[in-house]
Amino acid sequence: MAAYSILDLAPVVEGGDAGTALRCSLDLARHAERWGYRRYWVAEHHGMPGVASAATAVVICHVASGTSSIRVGAGGVMLPNHAPLIIAEQFGTLEALFPGRIDLGVGRAPGTDPVTSHALRRTLDSDVDAFPQDVLELMEYFRPPQPGQRVIAVPGAGSNVPIWILGSSLYGARLAAAMGLPYAFASHFAPAQLQAAIDLYRAEFRPSSQLAQPYVMAGVNVIAADTDEEAALLATSLEQAVIKLRMGRPGRLPPPRPGTRWSGMERAVLDQVLNCSAIGSVATVRKWLADFIARTGVDEVIIASQIFDHAARLRSYELAAEALSDAPRAASGMATAG
Repeated sequence: MAAYSILDLAPVVEGGDAGTALRCSLDLARHAERWGYRRYWVAEHHGMPGVASAATAVVICHVASGTSSIRVGAGGVMLPNHAPLIIAEQFGTLEALFPGRIDLGVGRAPGTDPVTSHALRRTLDSDVDAFPQDVLELMEYFRPPQPGQRVIAVPGAGSNVPIWILGSSLYGARLAAAMGLPYAFASHFAPAQLQAAIDLYRAEFRPSSQLAQPYVMAGVNVIAADTDEEAALLATSLEQAVIKLRMGRPGRLPPPRPGTRWSGMERAVLDQVLNCSAIGSVATVRKWLADFIARTGVDEVIIASQIFDHAARLRSYELAAEALSDAPRAASGMATAG
């Protein structure tokens, strides 16, 4: 059986607010712990009206403090927005509070628009090509201090927080392979290069002190309900959000819209962006996930479920866990990555 986890964007729904979204996230995490999910990740986004997880480390603390065993982490922190030392201190603190339960996924995308990026960083002079050096610096802060080391993360040094590389292209796959780190692919919204990235990562992987064998996680959307028809209706919230985002008008997650009709261009966008999506009853979702795991050989799937109604969202994740509990083991048979 492939491991299964949750990617939570802490959705702020129309008519709702960030406080409600974050309370729903904690409620979902508590259920996920009982349903067998391995980890619960939140993602860094800025200036997005429908996403409440901008202060990612704070949200992780909120979720971890209300649960007891599920791993909690970032999927991910957008490292160009931060000095590596700051992230080492934040996640070193989280590891000190919740030992053995914290993951740190890092990416090189800004997670926002250029204007907001400038507000975050006070400059846009930073070089995106410095991302590998930033990751190496971050890894050094988590190792035990060395004699003569002048800058030490406190807390953080010696905590060995597991680092993941996130990506949606061959760049991240090659970097994760070279560094011997687990790799998470964002196929839930950018699926085009999924298989090529997996193949490259496994072919070029070099063992490290963190990971002896390659380990791949892939993001998928799952909208599950008691019937295919109900799931298709619930999925119209995500579809509306995707179209609005592509039009440059991001907003709060809208309610489902019966009888939705998309133009040919809109349908093409949805088919491309949401290619890795399982929408339907538990039987439909089980078959889609089994086929996906068998085809890609991923070691773990991380599920995003953008559903307007919280009770329906809980039900979707419950059905997804049921579907995955008897899905086939990934063909690679790799060891776990934390």
